[in-house]
Amino acid sequence: MSTPQNVAVNGSRLWQSLMDMAQIGATPKGGVCRLALTDLDKQGRDLFVRWCEEAGCTISVDKMGNIFARRPGRDDSLPPVIMGSHLDSQPTGGKYDGVYGVLAGLEVVRSLNDMNYVTEAPVEVAVWTNEEGSRFAPAMVSSGVFAGVFDLDYGLSRADLDGKTMGEELARIGYAGDQEVGGRKVGAYFEAHIEQGPILEVEGKTIGVVTDCQGQRWYEITFTGQEAHAGPTPMVRRKDALLGAARVVDAVNRIGMKYGPLACATVGLMQIHPNSRNVIPGRVFFTVDFRHPDDGILKAMDGELRAEVERIAGEIGLETEFQQIWYYAPIKFDESCVAAVRKGVERTGHSFRDIVSGAGHDACYLSKVAPTAMVFIPCIDGISHNEVEETTPEWSTAGCEVLLHAVLDRANAMAEQVKAPA
Repeated sequence: MSTPQNVAVNGSRLWQSLMDMAQIGATPKGGVCRLALTDLDKQGRDLFVRWCEEAGCTISVDKMGNIFARRPGRDDSLPPVIMGSHLDSQPTGGKYDGVYGVLAGLEVVRSLNDMNYVTEAPVEVAVWTNEEGSRFAPAMVSSGVFAGVFDLDYGLSRADLDGKTMGEELARIGYAGDQEVGGRKVGAYFEAHIEQGPILEVEGKTIGVVTDCQGQRWYEITFTGQEAHAGPTPMVRRKDALLGAARVVDAVNRIGMKYGPLACATVGLMQIHPNSRNVIPGRVFFTVDFRHPDDGILKAMDGELRAEVERIAGEIGLETEFQQIWYYAPIKFDESCVAAVRKGVERTGHSFRDIVSGAGHDACYLSKVAPTAMVFIPCIDGISHNEVEETTPEWSTAGCEVLLHAVLDRANAMAEQVKAPA
C-alpha cells in the first residue's frame, strides 16, 4: 500500500499537548516532577487516556500498568505497530524526556485521523510504567516484564525508599490493569525521544537515526563502619563509611575517564547514616551507574570497580555489601526499522546522522521481542534530567514527521509480509 500524498503532522497541536502535559507536576524552573505511580503520574496518565479516547482509540492496561491506546487497522488480525515511551520523570526532570515519544505517537494517530487514512495493520501508542527507575529500581522494569526479561512478581515487588511496592501503588492510583503483560506479537516498535546529549545540536542535525544503544550496569553498595563521636575519636582509629564511599566515587570517575570517550560512570544516589554533623558516619548506601557500547569494556569496568571497592574497604576496615542490581548488554536495533526511519528522513528532507544512544530506553527491551528502532531530536545544550531541558517546536515537529513515515512504512508492510509466499 502506498504512502498517502501530503503526509503531515500538526506540529502546533503536538507542541500544545507537550505544554499541557508539562503543567502536571510543573516545577518553578520550568521542568516537571512526575515520579512513577504518584498522584501526579496518575493525572498525567488520565490526561493521556482522555486524549486517546477522544482520538477514537480503545484503551487497555496490563498488570504492570503499561497503557496501550489502539487505533484499528484495515486488518486487525495483523500485529500492531507500536509507538511509545514514558510519562514518569526524574525528581528534577525536564518536560520532554519520555513524554515527547508518547505524545508524538498520539500526534501520529491524530494526523492519521485528519487524513482519514487507515493503515493496513493497527497502530498503538504505549506508555511504559517506571522507565526512569528513579522511584523504583531498576529502570525500564515494566517494558522489561513485557519483554520477558523480568517476571511479573519481580516487577510488582519493586519497592521505593519508603518500602511501597509498584504493585501497591498501581492499585492505589487505579492502574493495576487486568491484561497479561507481553506474550503477544508486535509488528514493530518505534520510540521518538530527545537525544539527551549534545551531538545533534553541535553538528546542526535535526534527526538522529538511532542504530544502537549502549549497555548498562547498575550497582548498589553499602559500606558499614562504626559510628563514633566526631571530637574525641582519633583519626587513625576511625572506621568512616563515608570516607570509603568518597574514595569509591573518585574511583568510579577514574574508571569512566580511563575508558572514555564512550564510557560513562556515575554515583548518583547516596544515603548517610546517621547523617549527623558531629557523628562519624557508620553506614553509607550508594549507587553506581556504568555505561558503554562495547560489552567487553563494560565487563572490564565491572572488574575494576569490584577490585577498588574491596581495596578501599580493606584499607579503612569497612564491611561491604555489593550487588549488581541491573545489567543489559549493548543493543543493535533492527535493520528494517532503522531503514524505515531513514526513509522517513529522506521523505521529509531533514538533516540527519546515525547515532548511538547513550541512555537506556524502553526500546532496548522491546528490541528483544519486536523489530525496533528509535528517532532522536536535539535538545538544547544536550541537557536532560534537568528542569532546564529544552527543545524547539521545529525539532519536535520534524521528529514526529519522521515517526509518522516510519510507522506507515511498517504498518503497511505487515500486509505484504502476510501475503508473501512461504
